[in-house]
Amino acid sequence: MPEPVPEGKPAVDAPAEDGADSETDGDEPQSTELTGLFVEKPPNSVVAVAGTDVTFIAKVDSTSLTRKPTMKWLKGKWLDLGSKAGKHLQFKETYDRNTKVCIYTYEMKIIKVVPGDAGGYRCEVTSKDKCDSSTFEISVEGDDAGEDEGDLDFSALLKKPEKEEPEIDVWELLKSAHPSEYEKIAFKYGITDLRGMLKRLKKMKAEPIVHSEAFLKKLESCYSVDKGKKITLRCEVVDPNVQVKWLKNGQEIKPSAKYIMEASGNVRTLTINKATLADDAAYECVVGEDKSFTEVFVKEPPVTITKLMDDYHVVVGDRVEFEIEVSEEGAHVMFFEDQEIHKDKDSKYRFKKDGKKHTLIIQEATLDDIGMYHAWTNGGHTKGELEVEEKELEVLQDIADLTVRATDQAMFKCEVSDDKVTGKWYKDGVEVLPSERIKMTHIGRFHRLIIDNVKPEDAGDYTFVPDGYALSLSAKLNFLEIKIDYVPRQEPPKIHLDTTGNMVSQNTIIVVAGNKLRLDVEITGEPAPTVVWSKGDKVSPSGPFMPFWFAQVPPANTRFSSCATCNTEGRVRVEARKDLSCFVIEGAERDDEGNYSITVTNPAGEDKAVLFLKIVDVPDPPENIKCTGVGEDCASIVWDPPKFDGGAPVKGYLMERKKKGSSRWTKLNFDVYESTTYEAKRMIEGVLYEMRVFAVNSIGMSQPSLSSKPFMPIAPTSEPTRLTVHDVTDSTCSLKWLAPEKIGAGGLDGYVIEYCKEGDTEWVVANQELCERQGYVVRGLPVGEKINFRVVAVNMAGRSPPALMSQPVTIREIVEHPKIRLPRDLRTKYIRRVGEKINLTIPFQGKPRPIATWFKDGKPLDEKIVNVRNSNVDSILFIRSAEREHSGTYELVLKIENMEDRASINIRIVDKPGPPLNVRATDIWGFNAALEWEPPKDDGNCDISGYTIQKADMKTKEWFTVYEHNRRTNCTVSDLVMGNEYMFRVYSENLCGLSEEPRMSKNTAVIAKTGVTPYKEKDMCCSPKFTQPLVDRSVVAGYSTAISCAVKGFPKPKIVWMKNKMIIGEDPKYLMQNNQGVLTLNIRKPSTFDGGKYSCMAVNELGKDEVECTLNVRVPQPLQELLWYLWETTTV
Repeated sequence: MPEPVPEGKPAVDAPAEDGADSETDGDEPQSTELTGLFVEKPPNSVVAVAGTDVTFIAKVDSTSLTRKPTMKWLKGKWLDLGSKAGKHLQFKETYDRNTKVCIYTYEMKIIKVVPGDAGGYRCEVTSKDKCDSSTFEISVEGDDAGEDEGDLDFSALLKKPEKEEPEIDVWELLKSAHPSEYEKIAFKYGITDLRGMLKRLKKMKAEPIVHSEAFLKKLESCYSVDKGKKITLRCEVVDPNVQVKWLKNGQEIKPSAKYIMEASGNVRTLTINKATLADDAAYECVVGEDKSFTEVFVKEPPVTITKLMDDYHVVVGDRVEFEIEVSEEGAHVMFFEDQEIHKDKDSKYRFKKDGKKHTLIIQEATLDDIGMYHAWTNGGHTKGELEVEEKELEVLQDIADLTVRATDQAMFKCEVSDDKVTGKWYKDGVEVLPSERIKMTHIGRFHRLIIDNVKPEDAGDYTFVPDGYALSLSAKLNFLEIKIDYVPRQEPPKIHLDTTGNMVSQNTIIVVAGNKLRLDVEITGEPAPTVVWSKGDKVSPSGPFMPFWFAQVPPANTRFSSCATCNTEGRVRVEARKDLSCFVIEGAERDDEGNYSITVTNPAGEDKAVLFLKIVDVPDPPENIKCTGVGEDCASIVWDPPKFDGGAPVKGYLMERKKKGSSRWTKLNFDVYESTTYEAKRMIEGVLYEMRVFAVNSIGMSQPSLSSKPFMPIAPTSEPTRLTVHDVTDSTCSLKWLAPEKIGAGGLDGYVIEYCKEGDTEWVVANQELCERQGYVVRGLPVGEKINFRVVAVNMAGRSPPALMSQPVTIREIVEHPKIRLPRDLRTKYIRRVGEKINLTIPFQGKPRPIATWFKDGKPLDEKIVNVRNSNVDSILFIRSAEREHSGTYELVLKIENMEDRASINIRIVDKPGPPLNVRATDIWGFNAALEWEPPKDDGNCDISGYTIQKADMKTKEWFTVYEHNRRTNCTVSDLVMGNEYMFRVYSENLCGLSEEPRMSKNTAVIAKTGVTPYKEKDMCCSPKFTQPLVDRSVVAGYSTAISCAVKGFPKPKIVWMKNKMIIGEDPKYLMQNNQGVLTLNIRKPSTFDGGKYSCMAVNELGKDEVECTLNVRVPQPLQELLWYLWETTTV
């Protein structure tokens, strides 16, 4: 095997390169030493030309292995090239099943070598407990050929030189690129060692270390992790007590089961569990104003199919194993036929996983399992076809020749492999029928023909032909007759023809082409007569027959004598025996058919007999195979019978088909099909097929016919559904229908609408072009006629069956009384607010089209103010922005000639009311004040539902609500503070809400001091202090909870809630409340991730205070298992 060299160079250059390599390697031999499992290894060193292809071959001997070997191609120490298979790298595995030597051949082909392909490679083969490997080097040179590198190509020098593109420095390109573009650039320029690329790039990008005040050691510039693995980002900070933030793409990361943040002394780590593609991002560690950046790359190698699925051709009952091999263990593989195959749905399917091998097993194949099977992974697809046919019939015991004496019993017996097979018995080509003397039995696999009281006419050739199989079993029955010869002195010659045996009728013999004919004719006469055989009935110059065989029957106890022209050798010959003349044809042919005569003469007289020899053969192939029609998954095939039936009637035909371009023919029937028209089924729509036919007679099966012209199964759609009449006028009819239920691969081009008068058979096409919509108006119809309609769907396969109306349609417009169908919500008062949109649709009916007119408060509606749009079935009233003046009673009048219908709608546009009038304090006593006011002038076009009263101290001027929804126009305000002066205001309220402005009271209420000594104001300022701490709690997951504490302090302190020392921001999960110093943190439906340390801090200008508690979230056992399963599935 020559060493692999680039395909662009001649093979003769390889030794020169190898020689150069051997100089540098010292005395190392160039030929690979065959050790271990390898029969052939790749060469130690190969020099490839950039831009050309290079192939490496390794062969493994699996004779001593218990399992199939597994091959890996590696670059460097760790990079598995199997995940890089694609346009640049191709892998192939072959196994020669025809040889007895178990040799596996593995190939790796590099397409268009680039400089990045240079380096060390290793191929490693493993099989259970055995392993072997081989290393080799690839060097890449430029594509400029030297003077000694093969013959010069002068034609290339005559071509116009192409403009050379400037060389691109990949490393300069990577230095200036964003880290997210690294993988794309590496793939484009053929760099497969990503880890080595990142290390080299890191050295090239090395910059002067800038001292960080917050970090002792920053994060690495980038990290790489496989999908599903764990990765830890680590840095060191100066202050061991400092808090850090972790950001992902600029967004803060919160602790969870996926993201685990840890602090140990000066070390800060972020652990990402089960990395997914969403974790491929930029990360930051933030300490104050100082930041440390890094990039995380998540690699997801696609699962490719390294060994494709094979096709299977089996018989019924065989075991079928569709086996594939993928690039990774534990990969998810889906098997499909017409739908995905599941083990629990059908017990006949089994799935087997063995490392990278995935197998779909069908225990016992049936004819229903015929079809195409598919296997899918996230990076590949393969398919295999399963063909199942009936078992071939095997002959376990053949029929034996019998020699029987008169009145004895003769029994022919045979045994076949299938006990359900029936058959027929023939004697000399004629079917044997049962009688009192002849019986036929079929018990299990045994077939018997029993002949009682054997007679001379029973002698002959017997044949058993199984039904449905091109197979026959033959044997001969010889009749043994005891004769007492009485020979007179002189006897005229006599021909004794045996009318039994091969003769199907008097003087007619049937012989199967290719078989041997031996006709023994008994001749008597004294002295021994001379025998002359001749063929044909033409008169020759020498006599009435054309003699061509001569033989003389020797008399008893005399020497054999014959003519000089006697033919005793060759394919057709005559043999002479005592009292017999034997006519023999070896391998009968069609030309042997004809009339034969035998003439015997001696001195005592002459005798003559004429025989007709009929040669039967397999028929000629059928002719003119063609496809007359196709369907969705079927096709109609017709053909002409064969010109020559072989001398026996054609029993039927066998059909085969194949896809165009394929060499595999598939049988369509196993039983003989008698007609010359066949409908082939179970075909794939849109695929080209070819057909051929075999003719079968009692002799056998003909040669296949010529293939038919390619045809494609494709079917018209089914008929359109739900054809109905939508409307009828004096000259038109509007039809509607739904699309066909079944359209198929041919699609749907449109519809043809046809009509005809009742009683007529001529259909008229209504549309000149295909109608693409599911509705059509047929115009120009005669008034008063009854018309039948039908709709046909059309696609590239032709017209579908028509959709017919159940009864004819009378073309006459029907007068229908106008009727307004007022919606239920419009039958009462319709209220809308100012500025809202009003869009009222009033459906109605009536024929012919009614005239709709709108009125407002008894006057015609001004369409400049209100928009009205009328159609055949409804009227729409539209107001873009409602105003108060749009209120009123709207009336719709519907008229058809002298008939009409009316409907009224009461529309009211409401607005907020105005403020009440004349608010005043009418009386003051004790700590109470009495207020009165008058209703507002503007009630907003609806009733006033109440009033809202508020009070305010003249010192603070803070307003407090005293009453809401007060229905009366007076109230009493109580609990006023002694010594304070109060003012009041009142809001009006209706359906739209409170009035925009309140009405202030005209006077104030002063609560006089009585018998109270003055006091000195006390300084209430103090730092925050929690009077009630937070309490540890344990709650059930999914149930909302709250934690509370109480704080005092003046000025009012600022409250900060924290979880695990992290400030809780505007998270909708949390609701923070402060009611007179009682602080509450509501947590909505907590989960296990919400457990932890919660703290509350109060801060004002005098100081701060903090309390904390522990929240434990319990999960019920079944719910905990469900959450764990959901978390696993979402993260994977």
